[in-house]
This record gives sequence, structure tokens and C-alpha cells, in this order.
Amino acid sequence: MSKTRTRTLFSFAALALGATAIIGGAGTSSAASGNSDSDSYAYSHACTSNQLSVQVIRHSEDSGQRVIEVRNLGGNACGLSYYPLVSIGDPNAADHSHDIKPLVPGGLGGAPAYPLHAGQAAYAVIDLDPTGKAGPTVPQGTELNVLAHSDMPNAETLNFPLGSNARVLNPKLGLYENNINDAISSMEQADVQS
Repeated sequence: MSKTRTRTLFSFAALALGATAIIGGAGTSSAASGNSDSDSYAYSHACTSNQLSVQVIRHSEDSGQRVIEVRNLGGNACGLSYYPLVSIGDPNAADHSHDIKPLVPGGLGGAPAYPLHAGQAAYAVIDLDPTGKAGPTVPQGTELNVLAHSDMPNAETLNFPLGSNARVLNPKLGLYENNINDAISSMEQADVQS
């Protein structure tokens, strides 16, 4: 059975506003019993590609920051990993072992997953150059590779062009949060290699 993925491509001018990829159609299954939009339901039901849309937007206050928005299009809550799996590299490379991976916050604990309720969004922020000291821009065509949930197969990774003038040095990625300001605060705490 083949999966279909829809991806909307934008011109470079539109990249500044963001790009969206809908991984699959909205999930329509319902729970046999219990509240299917609760945290406890999310903890035991991982998000699938069929119920998510992923969008990457350049943060207007800092051109080096990108906001990753993951929205639950389904009717039930689902669980995400604490943060998306992210790398930066050439999408045409045969070997992705040299892709750049960001630092993430360490010392994680607590709930077994980030609960994403029906119709809601989770936000994670990546700062491509938190030092502000990056050298030349990355090669044209370099992309931000995003896997919304760590248990999804690598084939579900979505690629978003970084655009021209992007600079990358010691990037930092925060945890999923329910608003962008908290996602930025989380990113600032990143201290462990992902």
C-alpha cells in the first residue's frame, strides 16, 4: 500500500512567510470508549502522518529562527515525541550522516509524550545560528529536514528549503510547546546533542 504525501511548493518570496506540507489526510477514527481527546488518550496513541500537517515559518523577529508548527487535523488526541527530529543538509546527498543536527534541551522527564489535542498545534523553534557568528551562507538547496514524531519512519521526513542568506552554526532546537514564546524559551535551554 503506497502512501501519498501532498506538499505545497512556494516561490522564494513566499518562503519568508512559510511553507506547509500536509503529510496525509485527516484521521477520522474514533475511540471505542473513553475520551479520545484527553491527555491520557494521547499518551497511549502516537500521532501518525495521516492526522498531521507540518509547517515551517521564518520567525519575524529573528531571521535565523524557524518555527515548526505541527497541527493535529484528526478528531482524536495523539502523542508526539518531546521535540521533532531535525537535521540540516543537502536533500540530494547520498549520505546524510554529515547533516547538521541541533542541540536540544537535556534532562527530559515527565509525561510519556507531548499531547496534541484535536485541532490544536504544537510549536518547536530552531535557531540556525544562536551565536550570530556564522560564516558564509549555506549552499543553495540546503534544507531543514523535519520528522514530526520520532517513532515515524524516516520516509515521513519532510524537507523545507532554508532559502538564500541562511547561515548555520551550532543550531539549537527547543521542545514542543503550545505557543511560540514558550518554544523560543525552550530552544534557549538546548544543551545536549540530538
